Amino acid sequence: MIEETQLEDIVYALAASPSFEEDGLCFAARPTGLYRSQDGARSWQDAYASLDLSAALTTPAVALSPAFEADATLFAGAPGGVLRSADAGLSWHVASFPPPPPFVSSLAISPNYARDGTLFAATLEDGVFRSGDRGQHWAAWNFGLLDLNVLALAISPAYAHDETLFAGTESGLFRSTNGGRAWREVDLPTQFAPVLSLAISPGYAHDGTLFAGTEAHGLFRSRDGGATWQRLAEALLTSAVNSITLSPDFPAQSDILALHEDTLLVSRDGGASWVNWEADTAINVAVASVAAPHGLAPGATLLLGLMDGTVLRV
Repeated sequence: MIEETQLEDIVYALAASPSFEEDGLCFAARPTGLYRSQDGARSWQDAYASLDLSAALTTPAVALSPAFEADATLFAGAPGGVLRSADAGLSWHVASFPPPPPFVSSLAISPNYARDGTLFAATLEDGVFRSGDRGQHWAAWNFGLLDLNVLALAISPAYAHDETLFAGTESGLFRSTNGGRAWREVDLPTQFAPVLSLAISPGYAHDGTLFAGTEAHGLFRSRDGGATWQRLAEALLTSAVNSITLSPDFPAQSDILALHEDTLLVSRDGGASWVNWEADTAINVAVASVAAPHGLAPGATLLLGLMDGTVLRV
């Protein structure tokens, strides 16, 4: 069954409450702002209404606290800074970055956020910014980051111990193993290839597995923390991989969902084989963003943001 709601324009990003099936709470980031639904994506309200903005605030990124069920905290990335809400999107604190205002493209929150209050923001042209006080203040952390056009961020599930995060840029992939204080380039098999998407295995501390989606060379997998790489499904995944979603139980449940150009592909065996993701009803508009509130098992709910602004619950 597919239920759809028409917004306007492209849906850049989606995020859903861990208790989505019970509370129906989800968020859609769009060129005209951030939208909030309390009924499972059936209807939407302006999440920025309390700010009384005089013009639309483009919002490319949204991310929920790992402890969202307890702290109701989420963040939204916008040109010039990051907004934080501690009441599930009803009111906001705005943290502006140093001028000139950078364009925030991606957010990554420490899995240990409840204790360390740490999060990162990727920007176009200005690199990576870090906050250690729950998003109130930010500073650029770019030593060794040779490309400041950052398109994607991913943080280790064991960040509290290994302080590891990855940044996908217009020219490749960079890694930090000291919480973003310094970066080193990762040797991908393709040189100077934009990295559009990243995903780290929930078992990264033990399996060292991460995935990198590139603009022109498909999808790569590393099983040793980025030291070596294997290209997956080279004959099928031939161009841009815009997002990668892993099962929350990966690798025990080895499901992967990849947005290849504007088409969804799924692998049930860790990336060895792929098929088109099938819905009950045909999806006739290009997919732009994906959220999987309860994982990727067959029958699990997915939220799809489309290029025309439609949000599908499938």
